[in-house]
Amino acid sequence: MPELPEVEVVRRGLERWVRGRTVGSVEVLHPRAVRRHAAGAADFAGWLTGRRIVAAHRRGKYLWLPLEGTGRSVLAHLGMSGQLLVRPAQAPAETHLRIRVVFEDQGTELRFVDQRTFGGMSVHEAAPGDPEGTPLAIAHIARDPIDPAFDEEAFHRALRRRRTGLKRALLDQSLISGVGNIYADEALWRARLHYDRATSTMTRPRTAALVTAIREVMTDALAAGGTSFDSLYVNVNGESGYFGRSLDAYGRADEPCRRCGTPIRRRAFMNRSSYFCPRCQREPRAS
Repeated sequence: MPELPEVEVVRRGLERWVRGRTVGSVEVLHPRAVRRHAAGAADFAGWLTGRRIVAAHRRGKYLWLPLEGTGRSVLAHLGMSGQLLVRPAQAPAETHLRIRVVFEDQGTELRFVDQRTFGGMSVHEAAPGDPEGTPLAIAHIARDPIDPAFDEEAFHRALRRRRTGLKRALLDQSLISGVGNIYADEALWRARLHYDRATSTMTRPRTAALVTAIREVMTDALAAGGTSFDSLYVNVNGESGYFGRSLDAYGRADEPCRRCGTPIRRRAFMNRSSYFCPRCQREPRAS
């Protein structure tokens, strides 16, 4: 599933290629792609048609496009396999094309492609007075560490109150958004913290080191265009990221730690896996 850096790469592409353009028509080719729009496909298309897209924003793994003069925004979530692609109008339709947005200028189109149909698009009322037009449907999601409005002190206090393992807390989108399984392992490795460390033991310096590690991982991944393990994650131009070549922990079971040489270990974790160095990231003592 795309994580924050991958979604931010897509947002930047939308900001470049879609912002300021007016929608001419919308074609919904699969009803599941708009299942979160309760009023149905025709209503979804009606809200977009004739409207100008004024920006492209992101919170965590969600993207939204405010519609000028409506007080509403188009919300998009990529799910497991969703892709928002900018394509020439004459380009053949993709096999799993779900939504096609044609602009009045007759230039490139915006296409939502989703093989597994877990993602989707919908139109939602924006939070009143919010200059970014944040949809009310995602107003509860926390800020992410690369958001200028991220409050590190508030995050530290909330983290201490969670009374859970550190990685579980990082995956809680109401506490901190955009951190998924891959980047959690990478940030914990950089911060030398074990994934099962109790959040109640986190001091301010340790929290600061963790937030710094998360920001560094996200920044490095953004510079590399994200992490791609298959063809399902691409940016708006259909290009894959290559940060996966630089991973220090995730997916490196039994390979030597790049810091100390100790073999990386893999543990089952929440129906996924956690990768860590048993020497650099000491396992917490049993209580």
